[in-house]
Amino acid sequence: MELSDIEAAATLLVDVVRRTPVEPSGSLGRRVGGEVWLKCENLQRTGSFKIRGAYVRIARLTDDERRGGVVAASAGNHAQGVALAAGLLHTPAVVFMPEGAPIPKVQATRDYGAEVRFAGLTVDEALSAAKAHAERTGAVLIHPFDHPDIVAGQGTVGLELLEQVPGVRTVVVSAGGGGLVSGIAVAVKSQRPDVKVVAVQADGAAAIPGSLRAGHPVPLEGMTTMADGIAVGCPGDLPLTLISRYVDEVRTVSEDGLARALLLCLERAKLVVEPAGAAGVACVMETGGRLEPPVAVVLSGGNVDPLLMMRVLRHGMTAAGRYLSFHVRIPDRPGELARLLAELAASGANVLDVEHSRTRRALHVDEVEVALILETRGADHRQAVLDGLRTAGYSFSID
Repeated sequence: MELSDIEAAATLLVDVVRRTPVEPSGSLGRRVGGEVWLKCENLQRTGSFKIRGAYVRIARLTDDERRGGVVAASAGNHAQGVALAAGLLHTPAVVFMPEGAPIPKVQATRDYGAEVRFAGLTVDEALSAAKAHAERTGAVLIHPFDHPDIVAGQGTVGLELLEQVPGVRTVVVSAGGGGLVSGIAVAVKSQRPDVKVVAVQADGAAAIPGSLRAGHPVPLEGMTTMADGIAVGCPGDLPLTLISRYVDEVRTVSEDGLARALLLCLERAKLVVEPAGAAGVACVMETGGRLEPPVAVVLSGGNVDPLLMMRVLRHGMTAAGRYLSFHVRIPDRPGELARLLAELAASGANVLDVEHSRTRRALHVDEVEVALILETRGADHRQAVLDGLRTAGYSFSID
């Protein structure tokens, strides 16, 4: 893979993909002590960078291959990229998705014209089904990350970044199978070897570090993460080779970190970003002081199920000290619940939910248990609320 391959892919993509904007983030900039720019691939056609590689791959097929159709596997973003690219190039497409793939991503894939089939519980299982379909039917497999055309297409993000943020010193990119970060790394390092490229994976789906240590792709035994877009159990051969050559560092981020990052993108940057797309932001939030500015963070996708968004935002608010859930026992006599609520009101906490129970086995006959969910203004306010309850004589357990 060379810079010329990525430049040729960029020529193919003229008038096909958006040149997505970069937006400054003052909130993240304060964490690194310099400029931070967000490369908004969440605003790309289909809501992620995937259209870039998918279009390049399908456009370079022969006419006969396109007539025979293509097949792909994805949790959603690659599915939509393949579906749109195939439609633009008048190519039949079948996409295998894991059971439980986000409904909006499934529906969008169908709306772009692809046939959706379900197989397995993970992207890797769906990919096995897609490979079997290709062998049976002769359809061309459009791999989500392990093909030179895919990597070259994704690498065009790096070309744009260097033009948009010419003084960049650090580029932070989320990574699953490695197609995006490897392509960006080739594009960036070939022109600016002084720029540091950081790949970011979720703690519960980090296949790249072990594979780099082994010198070849090593599959994970299992994965657990909310970031379905980067929940890939084994990196590709080509991306891993390029990562080992061009990527300076691979970091991992926690589930709490992903949730806080998504919340920051929504509240401060006014951008809807899926958990996988926010992994780079989570990295800056957790280790920003060790990144040399100016920093460019790729927001790789914005396709998030609204139900998942609500759960993740609640998780993020809890992790940020904005929610407090606890149980407290109070005497079972008139006015005690009112006294407790008055204490909380005086502390400035907002009561979101109250459950009043007299029937738990561990309770004494003269006690009731109250379960409360509060909204607080942050970690310091949360601690002040708890300290106030202790001072008032309440004993409680935090959920």
